[in-house]
This record gives sequence, structure tokens and C-alpha cells, in this order.
Amino acid sequence: MDKQSLYQDSDYLRNDQYRDSRNLDARAALHRRFTVAAIGWLPWVFDHLALQAGEGVLDCGCGPGWLWQENLDRIPAACEVTLADLSPGMVAEAEATLAGSGPSFHFQVANIEALPFDDNTFDVVVANHMLYHVADRPRALAEVQRVLRPGGRFYAATNGRNHMRELWEMRQQLLFPEQQEVAPGVMGLGSLFSLENGREQLAPCFTEVALHRYESSLAVTEVEPLLAYALSSSEARAHMTEAMLAEARRYVERVIADKGAFHVAKDAGLFAARKGA
Repeated sequence: MDKQSLYQDSDYLRNDQYRDSRNLDARAALHRRFTVAAIGWLPWVFDHLALQAGEGVLDCGCGPGWLWQENLDRIPAACEVTLADLSPGMVAEAEATLAGSGPSFHFQVANIEALPFDDNTFDVVVANHMLYHVADRPRALAEVQRVLRPGGRFYAATNGRNHMRELWEMRQQLLFPEQQEVAPGVMGLGSLFSLENGREQLAPCFTEVALHRYESSLAVTEVEPLLAYALSSSEARAHMTEAMLAEARRYVERVIADKGAFHVAKDAGLFAARKGA
């Protein structure tokens, strides 16, 4: 199975890569600690949701619920938020974090390609960095449209072709030198649903599709968090040898010593779309 197929395989995603939040947290931690931005990613996304009191929200691919935990005191009154994920482990973590925290949260193991909700149920649906993992995106987007109320809003975050390119070039050079080119985006999936092609994929199901880009970069001043990010998949860990790891560590140490930090460009953003009335 090639890399793109692997990272769209529901069994692999559910039972391995995203069985729990450990792999995801290795990546998120790098962004939390070393991002150079005026506002953090999760508050930035939440701002764009522009939630109103009493709205019903579905978060598809919610992970451990970080978006809502980070913005807990900003959720408008009487909103009902359903957190759904393919991984039971992620849903359990989200529930452990958010249950009883105040707002009305509901938790559901669900596949975005076959959502277990009635038509016209939600005012807002969120898909934060997950659509490139979906094998049948037209079906998934049709499902999102179905469960949205007329005039409802859909927000889909993803990356552009140059997101984290310096890190992936380093990772490929040291771990997979036999590969000739760096595939764009996270784990080579960025070309599947990206800032460059997301609009055309959303257009058949939604109106008023707008793209908002997030201005940010990384200045990483420590070696181990960068290596943890590069190894945040079972594929990379299985391929890595002690010699490779030592060489990677020396390489990152040299870059930080020479430049003061390992600089990584970010290329991320959010599509905002609307279901027709």
C-alpha cells in the first residue's frame, strides 16, 4: 500500500496513527512551542467560526477536542457541540477532557463518509485538518451538506503545498533518501485536499467558498521536539535506525547552531463555505 492509500485507510487511522492523541500531540507540541504568529491556530480557527448563541455545531475529526478546550470560555450561550471522530480513542479523550465542563457537548464515533445524523441538523460543521485523510471526499462533502441546515456554514482547514517543507525535506533526506521528491503537505497528503485545490472540491456542494490564510512560521530552537514531529508516524519509526536518528540529531544541531533556529515555513488556512438556502 502506498503512503497516500495508507493515510486514507480507515482501519490504519482508527487503530494505529490516530488510535489516541500521542502522534498528533508530537506535531501539535512543536507548533504550540515554536510558532511565530500573532495569534495561535486554535483561537484563529475559532474566530472564523463566528458562532452565534444557540447554534448546533458538528466537529468532524475532532481528535481529543483541543479546539473546544482551548476556546471553552468563548463558546456562545446555548450552543450544542457534537464532537465526532473515526477513532474511539480520540472520542474517549475528548469526552474525558470536556464532559461536564459547562457547554452542551455530545460525543460520537462516526465516519464523515456516513454521518449518523438526520438531514438539516447542524448550523455549523467543522473539519480541521482531516479531509486529506478521507478516501471518498465527494461522498463526505455530500454528507456534510446533508446534515447542515439551509444556509449553514462549513469550515475546512488544510495546508498548502509548501507547508512545513523544510522539515519534510530534512525528514526525507535522512530517512527516505531513495525517494526523489518531497511530496507536498503533511505525510504527502497535501495534494489531495489543499489550499490550492480545496475550492474546486467544495464548489459542487457549497456556495460562497472563501479561503482565509493563516500567517505563521516556526523557529525551532530545540532538537528533540523537531525529531519527535518527524517521527510522529509508525511508518517513520519503523524505518528509522539508530544511525539515522544520530545523523538527524547532528544535522538539526548544526542548523540551530548556525542559524539560531531551525526555520520552517507554514502554509495553512481555512475554507469557509455555505450551504444554499
